[in-house]
Amino acid sequence: MDLMEYQAKDLFAKHGVPVLPGSVAETSEQAHRIAEEIGGQVVVKAQVKTGGRGKAGGVKLAENPAEAQEKAQAILGMDIKGHTVHRVLVTQASDIAQEYYVSFLLDRANRTFLAMASVEGGVEIEQLAVERPEALAKIPVDPIAGVDAVKAAEIADAAGFGPDVRDQVVDVLQQLWTVFTAEDATLVEVNPLVKTPDGKVVALDGKVTLDENAEYRQPEHAAFEDKSAADPLEARAKEKNLNYVKLEGEVGVIGNGAGLVMSTLDVVAYAGEEFGGAKPANFLDIGGGASAEVMANGLEIILSDPDVKSVFVNVFGGITACDAVANGIVHAFELLDSRGDEITKPLVVRLDGNNADKGRQILDEANLPLLERVDTMDGAARRAAELAAAK
Repeated sequence: MDLMEYQAKDLFAKHGVPVLPGSVAETSEQAHRIAEEIGGQVVVKAQVKTGGRGKAGGVKLAENPAEAQEKAQAILGMDIKGHTVHRVLVTQASDIAQEYYVSFLLDRANRTFLAMASVEGGVEIEQLAVERPEALAKIPVDPIAGVDAVKAAEIADAAGFGPDVRDQVVDVLQQLWTVFTAEDATLVEVNPLVKTPDGKVVALDGKVTLDENAEYRQPEHAAFEDKSAADPLEARAKEKNLNYVKLEGEVGVIGNGAGLVMSTLDVVAYAGEEFGGAKPANFLDIGGGASAEVMANGLEIILSDPDVKSVFVNVFGGITACDAVANGIVHAFELLDSRGDEITKPLVVRLDGNNADKGRQILDEANLPLLERVDTMDGAARRAAELAAAK
């Protein structure tokens, strides 16, 4: 789960990382009150999960509370790269003497953690890494040893922090590592980390990604979820404990296993090129089990998507045999009918693997409305794309 800036900075403050005072506002009147409490110049910043806010006009300097209210009014409701602004962060303004960059992240390729730091912050770090890789220090971090004062000093020295800020940066790095580990994050980034004219080091912006797999031990993280920005179908799927992601296509996809579903997305996209560019409408992994309720819930979510024109159910029988999956599909139709959810879109089902023949026989004998069975993955994808294009 990606956090907004104000949420990231709340976590920073919780673990001692120096941040400027500020609060989030959902109305221009709230922005006025916050600016009064802070006093002096403030910055009004759009809170959306995307970059480029400043270039889009989502970050404004205000000299007084009245101006803060005016700026907030202009920013609230803005569209920034497809994200609607529902709240703004009103925070104390600060002069900047120098901008830096620091982060901790999960390095999946090398199966470890990685610290990155640069004395050239405030820019697109991806661009810096490509154009001037020598300006970005990359230091592996042992997950067991973590980041103590010695390791933090190694990171700071590798990045070239000067003696005027080195000790403060060493402290900040240790505090950020605490955020990273204590909050079960996969990314903690500060860009920019700044030195103010009076020599203090402050986290001026923040980005945090939390590991949703650790939700069971971080129940308080549920409060960070931005329900107003969530896709309604994804929100409904999450309530049903479905691993669902909405995509921009016309062919609904259900599979058992993340790898199979990913492959199905590719096959559908390839097959769709023959039929006007039909694409997958979603990622939905029902996992190893395919109970009637799970299948019914998955079909309910996909069929309620107005963009979906056809559905491709792609199952490879393993521990859960294909006959069990087929029975799950038959019972799913019955459950949907009992809920009053009429199936009006064609389904293409491909079963392969353990007990595939028995599963196919079950579907054939059930004679379910709008359901077609195709034995190969490529053939089923092609048929699903063809049906979607015909709608």
